[in-house]
Amino acid sequence: MSDKSALEILRLTPRLTRALGELFREILERGDDRFFNPHPFTQEQATAICTYAGRDEYYGVVSEDRIVGYGMLRGWDEGYEIPSLGIYIRAEARGRGLGELLMGRLHTAASVRGATRIRLKVDRRNHVARNMYEKLGYTFRTREGEQLVGYCMISPMGTGTDGRETRDRDFGEL
Repeated sequence: MSDKSALEILRLTPRLTRALGELFREILERGDDRFFNPHPFTQEQATAICTYAGRDEYYGVVSEDRIVGYGMLRGWDEGYEIPSLGIYIRAEARGRGLGELLMGRLHTAASVRGATRIRLKVDRRNHVARNMYEKLGYTFRTREGEQLVGYCMISPMGTGTDGRETRDRDFGEL
């Protein structure tokens, strides 16, 4: 990824199946599945995600038809009220703010769907990710083996943090 590459955060579609499969291969080759393992990293799984038609949401940070970041909100299909979030950023794209950018997009997607909280898990040894999550408002109070479970409060779209309806003026200039 060059510094001048255009980036887009896109919902994953069949057009990105090959690119997602390549990202999954890299995750396995680097051994990053020891920290990020929400599902199998196979070409079949990439196809299933890119052709998925349910309530969960899957996104890619795309640069020149290459996925440099991957994020998801899952659990709605299983009936959970609080979605679980997961992200992965390619090694060469880390440290550039893409994780926070993708997290912001996922928080917005959850907010639009009416969620008031988001859940995630992080390996307790993954200090870089945990620091970013805490910076974004996640608190960790539960542990499942090596995984810490964190939650972040968000405001559903159309309400302020106190639950009152917001108006366009509340958002200021974007």
